Amino acid sequence: MDYHQSAEELAQKIWSYNQDVSGWTVAKNSRNVTVSWKPSGEYRGKLYRAEGIVEDTPDNIIPFMYLPEYRIRWDKALKSYTLLERIDENTAICHTVTHSYGMGLISSRDFVDLIRVKRYEEGIITTNSVSVDYAQCPPSPAHIRGHNNPCGYVCTPLPKSPGHSKLVVFIQPDLGGILPQSIVESALPNNLINLINDTRTGIKTLS
Repeated sequence: MDYHQSAEELAQKIWSYNQDVSGWTVAKNSRNVTVSWKPSGEYRGKLYRAEGIVEDTPDNIIPFMYLPEYRIRWDKALKSYTLLERIDENTAICHTVTHSYGMGLISSRDFVDLIRVKRYEEGIITTNSVSVDYAQCPPSPAHIRGHNNPCGYVCTPLPKSPGHSKLVVFIQPDLGGILPQSIVESALPNNLINLINDTRTGIKTLS
């Protein structure tokens, strides 16, 4: 697999999601986070978009959100988060294990993802992720192996509010196993709201 080519195509896809402003349905507004969705073009589920303001700059927020040494300290949804391979300065393969959630209705999942960090004009930084097959990290009976369809973060500085950024999160996970769609659709918006609020709280520990 050509990880560099796949990562670049992935980044273009996440950017296209960010540019797409039509057809979104609001699922939930809570704690200054808005979660919307539209039908996914990748699988039979939904593409979710969560948006909120974080008090810091993209140069601080993005490393804080994806580097293992930070992420495992603040993301309460994760049981473990491990860097498996550093492909280049901006590209890596990571293994994530989640806690159960949805009041225990959704058991622990694990994901192996290709991640690319990409910078754009005006100080915008994105992370772009998709699940890949990786021989050195096969599925384990301890977890259900999920699949992340193209997902990522888009972090944009706000010139009119110095030291603040708009954080947009896109996810469309296939959680695997046998789950009623209603449970997934109830749990994912809450997870996204928690993710952005955990980021807001956790980033302050770097100050």
